[in-house]
Amino acid sequence: MRESQRGVLYGAAAYGMWGLFPLYWPLLKPSGAVEILAHRIAWSLLVVIAILALRRHWSWVRELLSRPRTIGLLALAALIISVNWGVYIYGVNTDRVVESSLGYFINPLVSILFGVVVFRERLRPWQWAAVGLGAVAVLVLTVDYGRPPWIALILAATFGTYGLVKKVAQVGAAESLAVETLFLVIPALGYIAFLYGQGASTFGDHGAAHTTLIVASGIVTAIPLILFTSAALRVPLTTIGLLQYIAPVLQFLAGVFIAREAMPPSRWIGFAIVWVALMIFTWDGLRETAKAKARTLESTPPLPEPERV
Repeated sequence: MRESQRGVLYGAAAYGMWGLFPLYWPLLKPSGAVEILAHRIAWSLLVVIAILALRRHWSWVRELLSRPRTIGLLALAALIISVNWGVYIYGVNTDRVVESSLGYFINPLVSILFGVVVFRERLRPWQWAAVGLGAVAVLVLTVDYGRPPWIALILAATFGTYGLVKKVAQVGAAESLAVETLFLVIPALGYIAFLYGQGASTFGDHGAAHTTLIVASGIVTAIPLILFTSAALRVPLTTIGLLQYIAPVLQFLAGVFIAREAMPPSRWIGFAIVWVALMIFTWDGLRETAKAKARTLESTPPLPEPERV
């Protein structure tokens, strides 16, 4: 199998696992969202340390210690992703799967805005059209819900910001996750201990299956990230950009057809506007990639003809 094909499979597997998260977190009830988050952090740290130990990859630690700015960025990333994880678990476990999926549908549009605000990038007309449609969709859904779709907006903003911080930090996936969970593990363990002290902990009190599922949350967190990194090393970013829609599509389908969440016509209209915006965004990106490749081919000088003997 070619490396590019392997990369597509890795990417599809990563986004497929993320897309199935709405089916996993409800299995951890009666644990609350914060308790699940605390255990997810603690067990993720053990999983990523085990992965790094198997790879015997520790040389990065000394290099990272000499870069205090990068350590600060990873601390910020840890705070942001903890909010993202907690809000997502809360959304799924309070029957707001569809709204949670909306957050990841509009995340690419949030990334575009970050490019403009932070990196002073200039948007093409079709990109502006996609962003504008995204704003219209949020307004339509605000009217539909009777409130702004806060869960979706927080998920989109935190994941977009997390990606921005990680882009600036430039640290590998497993290494970054190890540092981020190290920053979070003390408060996570403190909260778990607090629950035990109050007699409010659910860990170990609801059977072996519940305990196993909570422990497995670390594996569920780490494996898709590693698969995603493997994909990113093997396929172009344009391919990753297309694969990223697998997760919110699966989440949306889970919300509509498995969780049976209400989808009145006005909500369908709001989501349809988002999907049109994403189609414009994807089409424009593919078109610009094709143009760039054509320009590269035109600027490449032809190979000299072999001399005749």
